[in-house]
Amino acid sequence: MIDDETLLETGLAPEGRGPVLLIGCGALAREILDLKSANGWDHLDLHCLPAILHNHPERIPEAVETAVTARSADYAQVFVLYADCGTGGLLQAVCERLGVGMLKGPHCYSFFEGNTVFAARDEMTAFYLTDFLVRQFDAFVTKPLGLDRFPQLRDMYFGNYTKLVYQAQTDDPELTEKAKACAAFLKLDFERRLTGYGDLEVAMSQL
Repeated sequence: MIDDETLLETGLAPEGRGPVLLIGCGALAREILDLKSANGWDHLDLHCLPAILHNHPERIPEAVETAVTARSADYAQVFVLYADCGTGGLLQAVCERLGVGMLKGPHCYSFFEGNTVFAARDEMTAFYLTDFLVRQFDAFVTKPLGLDRFPQLRDMYFGNYTKLVYQAQTDDPELTEKAKACAAFLKLDFERRLTGYGDLEVAMSQL
């Protein structure tokens, strides 16, 4: 299994096998690979971009376009396993121009829970973490926001949040405890939801 640090900074290169190429976020790599293995979806190949792009959504459209342009000739079909992810519709515009499909929804928190369910909740004061983001909390939250050096900034960033919602893809007690610690660090109430793979599995099953 590829390690989180590699997925964070480098991503995952495709194996060059199968007629369908998935281009996804490194933060989804384990979930995608688990679904491929569990369902015998050997026709799906995976290329993940660095997960750290999660913190720089303005860079995602160009990175996806570069990957599609470089690799599409080797596959019968390309599908993008990103939702909008903070790109303000720019990623969708790129995918439409290139003629490739992409995940529906505003972000991974939505499609993991199920886009319809997530929209109905209408939670404006919840901060979300997935399995990957719990494991990489320091890399995505603590250090980029300077909370390791200036803990007083917590109120500036999180003062309007009321709870941390851990959307668990797997039933892992160790990750649950770490997610609780993240909530305590941010001084937020804690809620855990075992979402599984949500609409990610649905989209992959249709390829």
